[in-house]
Amino acid sequence: MAERRVFAGPAVRKVRREAGMTQAAMAEALDISPSYLNLIEHGQRPLSATVIVKLAERFGFDAAKLGAEDLPGGLAGLRRRLADPRFADLGIGTHEVEEWLQTAPATAAAFARLFDAAPEGRAEGEGDAPEVAAVRRAIEKWRNHFPDLDARAEELADELRLAGGDLYGTISERLRTRHQLGIRILPSDVMPDRLRWLDWHARQLMLNELLRPASRTFQAAATLAQIEAKAEIDALVAGAEFTESAAAKLFERHLIQYFAAALMMPYSRFLRACDATGYDLLLLQRRFGAGYEQVAHRLTTLQRVGSRGLPFFMLRIDRAGQGSKRYAGASQSPLVDGDAHCPLWGVHEAFARPGEVIADLVELEDGSRWFTQSRSVAAPGATGSGTPARFAVCVGVDAKVAAPLIAARGIDLMRERATPIGLGCRRCTRTGCVQRSMPPLGRPLRFREGERGVSAFDFAGD
Repeated sequence: MAERRVFAGPAVRKVRREAGMTQAAMAEALDISPSYLNLIEHGQRPLSATVIVKLAERFGFDAAKLGAEDLPGGLAGLRRRLADPRFADLGIGTHEVEEWLQTAPATAAAFARLFDAAPEGRAEGEGDAPEVAAVRRAIEKWRNHFPDLDARAEELADELRLAGGDLYGTISERLRTRHQLGIRILPSDVMPDRLRWLDWHARQLMLNELLRPASRTFQAAATLAQIEAKAEIDALVAGAEFTESAAAKLFERHLIQYFAAALMMPYSRFLRACDATGYDLLLLQRRFGAGYEQVAHRLTTLQRVGSRGLPFFMLRIDRAGQGSKRYAGASQSPLVDGDAHCPLWGVHEAFARPGEVIADLVELEDGSRWFTQSRSVAAPGATGSGTPARFAVCVGVDAKVAAPLIAARGIDLMRERATPIGLGCRRCTRTGCVQRSMPPLGRPLRFREGERGVSAFDFAGD
């Protein structure tokens, strides 16, 4: 809590109203003055550590969820939405946006949902399906860090480590001895459309032979998660209160995979390795016997209180630029929002340079800089026959905190020239871009007789 000033007026007001108390009564219970409580509720005073402890003790206040508004992208995401060209004439200032989120987070979240759902509010793609959007909100509410799952996985990883050095072997043995489940590796023609199949009747976990070693370990760990972390996973799914069963199942799958990755890359050991190697993704991949994408995702989860890693985001796109995985984590980066991504960004170059990690320093229109690393990966179980399924996986962090990265060494992150990019053509108002595919929303096209600019579309600026 000492890292930042915590304003939580709406949350405190909600607790008081649910308790059926007046401000005077609650102030007395917290041993503070009614006027001070009034200032807290109106976002004019931050919560002190003493008040947070008393709220937790007397009202069951969950301090761990402070600031975890139900808003993908958090404050940065809200700013991005309000920076839409359609609102340009309103002159909405930064402090006004911050005040809105502090004093009325529920209405800010409602605006964000409507904005994202409206056809004009989406990027070039169609946006997330409703159940996917609901799961994204649940994940971002936790900043993609689930402390109970991480603690349980770390405890189990230490126990397995004592049993032997080969994680896949120790997981297999645990499944056999504790849960009477054997593992069989089956030919791909027997399991043409499955990577993993858990047959409880036959007491067997069947894995596709095409799985690489890291993926084989991951699938075995995921099975162990279904059994031994069931209570923690069920509690998180129930707490999300989804209205659609499909969303609950998607969230459950995410949590199972989260646990599997945490078992392969236990929190404390993995964070120490990140610090020691300068977040060298390829070295981390080899050290923990994991896949590149698994390591990239794990980087977005390192937000344990008192032991935090760098605030990474992760994005996975296909050849068409469609995002199939988007985790903002604690970064609150707008680069993960929407289906459209600037073609000038190095993440697209990864498909043309397989196996190479492409580092890129980019700058958005608001002046924020991000250091990103992208690499192409094959889908689990992919073969060389036909058109191989490939994705580009990108991880990034705010350039202000990217200095510890080995990939950023020798780069003046705040002064060196960065690639100017936008958030997709429909949201980008940069003029004179030779790569522009369509005009930005809310900007009228401009035509000049006898002229042809470098961009296919000329439009009125600010």
